Amino acid sequence: MNKITFLLFLLTLTLSCKNNPQYNDPIPEHDNFTIASSQVDETRVINVWLPPTYKNGNDSFPVLYMPDGGIKEDFPHIANTLAKLIEEKSIPPYILVGIENTERGRDLTGVSENIEDEKYCPLTDGAKNFRGFITEELTNEINNNYRTTDKKGIIGESLAGLFVMETFMLEPKSFDFYIAMDPSLWWNSFNLVKEANNHLANFPSEEKKLWFAGSGAEDISKHTQKLAKILEAEAPENVTWTYQDEPDEKHNTIFRATKEKAMVWALNYP
Repeated sequence: MNKITFLLFLLTLTLSCKNNPQYNDPIPEHDNFTIASSQVDETRVINVWLPPTYKNGNDSFPVLYMPDGGIKEDFPHIANTLAKLIEEKSIPPYILVGIENTERGRDLTGVSENIEDEKYCPLTDGAKNFRGFITEELTNEINNNYRTTDKKGIIGESLAGLFVMETFMLEPKSFDFYIAMDPSLWWNSFNLVKEANNHLANFPSEEKKLWFAGSGAEDISKHTQKLAKILEAEAPENVTWTYQDEPDEKHNTIFRATKEKAMVWALNYP
């Protein structure tokens, strides 16, 4: 690896552990509240976007959860995309729940035994607590205050994509469908990929959907491609999955480039 390539690699890893770049997406009408969490031992800011038909009836709706869900993060971007796809009737109506970041690197990474990872994010298993916050605290809050069905999914990219993939492998019952763009599978010496066979062998019997994609970033695509090959051979029959190889996209472009096709594939359900 030459010096320039190595420096770009380090920059990618460092940015992955920080908040996402800001965009000037229009901020849609939405609800906003805080929730005190015992799981992560802090108060978190939550943004909720409701589909246009929510206020006009008594129907209940499935829910899409997203880390990186602050107003200055990806919440407006994804909410506006959902609105567009719902209006086009490309997907059924969904509620979007965005979780604003506090310590992104802590919350979105599991434990790592690779000391080099400590340069970029904490090595402790913050993802376990963050997952507990979502599945044991936040979902109850949403279900108690909004008309929801039992169908729910999660979407994320980069470190949030790693969190999505780790949840799919370690706690697959947490959600019905999973969407991950350029997941940071390099974390912990790509242990999640190395242990994928074992995780899939112990997969529950419920129907699950997984959509994931890899950009042209070599440090990520080599792991997403390998995981796709493992899934081809080992995925249980109850797992419907697809991998989108996007070599012309960069790490910072793949989310916006693939979001619509990902949601159309994953959010439509029988």
